[in-house]
Amino acid sequence: MIKISMLALTLGLMSFSAVAPVKNLVSKVSAAASSIVWKSESIDVGTIPQNTPKPIIFEFKNTGKTAVIVTNVQGSCGCTATDYTKTPIAPGKSGTVTATYNAANAGVFSKTVSVTTNAETAVKVLTIKGTVVAATSGVKS
Repeated sequence: MIKISMLALTLGLMSFSAVAPVKNLVSKVSAAASSIVWKSESIDVGTIPQNTPKPIIFEFKNTGKTAVIVTNVQGSCGCTATDYTKTPIAPGKSGTVTATYNAANAGVFSKTVSVTTNAETAVKVLTIKGTVVAATSGVKS
């Protein structure tokens, strides 16, 4: 009876170890089938006026063999709103990720946008930077 229990336990543990490599192989094949090339991963917007939201558009192209789906886009702070192509991007076609910086505070800024897709195993981090110039009061002395 103990031998049968040990055999069942051994076979059970072996089945778990066989599943992990297969799962890793499937994700590597999917990642290889889809590929993204970004037009730019960092955009310097230069000088922008305070209190004027600035949309920054990151473009990418699907250079793979299967459709690319953007699954999540998140700004590094509440000061950056995001939007992105919601439909699958066919091979050879392009999509966009838009980050709109609210420019509420004057000064130099550098913010990031994290993009998750089915094409890349790691999250792609895009960067926006520039300088917000304080709004003038318009009062002359």
